[in-house]
Amino acid sequence: MGNSQDARLRSSPGVWEETLLELIARTSTDLPRDVEAALLDARSAEDQGNGRDALDAMIANAGLARERRQPICQDTGTILFWVEIPPGRLAQSVFREAAERAIVRATRDGLLRQNCVDTLTNRNTGNNLGSGSPVIHWAEREGTTAEVWLLLKGGGCENVGIQYSLPDPALDAGRDLEGVRRCALDAVFQAQGRGCSPGVLGVALGGDRATGYAESKRLLLRRIGERSAVPELAELERRLLAEANSLGIGPMGFGGRTTLLDVFVGCRARLPASYFISVSYMCWAYRRRQVKASLDGTPIEWS
Repeated sequence: MGNSQDARLRSSPGVWEETLLELIARTSTDLPRDVEAALLDARSAEDQGNGRDALDAMIANAGLARERRQPICQDTGTILFWVEIPPGRLAQSVFREAAERAIVRATRDGLLRQNCVDTLTNRNTGNNLGSGSPVIHWAEREGTTAEVWLLLKGGGCENVGIQYSLPDPALDAGRDLEGVRRCALDAVFQAQGRGCSPGVLGVALGGDRATGYAESKRLLLRRIGERSAVPELAELERRLLAEANSLGIGPMGFGGRTTLLDVFVGCRARLPASYFISVSYMCWAYRRRQVKASLDGTPIEWS
């Protein structure tokens, strides 16, 4: 039974390859509607000036990318997959093989730019594959379908991510939500416009240094306006968004009312000795997409 199931599963990489290629294409070239709507709202709120001009350029760029099916940004970013699938229904090796084939084709077709560099040799791998690329987060859950999310995270916004260890005397930040607030606002202030604002923050409380950052990126899979199910965190999200937008940094750092489009806060368990705050920043080119698929990879629903 196990051998026949393995054989059946290994016969399906081709279907998964086509689905993942389409997922890459949609993520790279078609800005999600909730993000585009948030940019349009931000434009309406801005006075005439460089900040509003920057938003006009972003909105026009998103429309051209969608129309021409070309990348929204020249930095097509780190390739991050999150996969949720019923236990024992698909080998991770089969999914990775399909993903790697799709990435090579997407790079060849110009849907992804050649973005992967060998750290020791400084040579571009030419196909976006390399040690640790792509990143695949794998989780099993009950059900009859698979769900795959893709996030393309550019280097500019990745560079302004930051991690704090509380207490932080320099910020007068203790081990409480007020301390978290101080850290998040400091992260926005330090970034200024360098993360290609208006951006989105993923703020993870707790975990260790690695899992805190991983959680802060997973939070970026939420839709604009989606609040935490935890009331205290939801209130913190609303407050941070309002206060960050009162800093006057504005689109691309030109000044204005919109520095962030949203803030997502999550929480993980931690050791008593550690209290990390991990902040991931996503730029205005908020490239994230999802596909629900049957277990052989046939797409059922895109979002």
